[in-house]
Amino acid sequence: MNELLSQEKYAERLNATGKKRYIHIKKEDREFIMKAFGVTERTVFNAISFDEKRGNTELAKRIRKLAMERGGIVMVKHPEMETLFDADRYMRQYLPNDVLLEFSLKDGGCDVFHRGEKVRRYENVDVRSIQNIQNWAMSLK
Repeated sequence: MNELLSQEKYAERLNATGKKRYIHIKKEDREFIMKAFGVTERTVFNAISFDEKRGNTELAKRIRKLAMERGGIVMVKHPEMETLFDADRYMRQYLPNDVLLEFSLKDGGCDVFHRGEKVRRYENVDVRSIQNIQNWAMSLK
């Protein structure tokens, strides 16, 4: 519990600096949280991305608490792109325009999320096509 409180205080300090942050979690944890609270994927994204309009509710705080209990990591967004390779066999790229590229190493697909909503799915992605996907995703406003 003290760890969660310190996370909340840390989040308040980050708010004061204007830096965006999010809680990095695995896809299976997102799905677990959706089922646990009976909410949509969008609701989970709003909570873990500390959305200014929809991420400050009591429900959002409970979602973040569960995300942290399941191993979530508070990350701070910087203008550059961040790439994480996770144990669940996904490569996730966080782009500066609120885009998440989620590449599955299991099925070769890529889901593109913009502001928490899935906007496109690519099938059979090979290394040569990743830059085209990134370029398209960077064009999202």
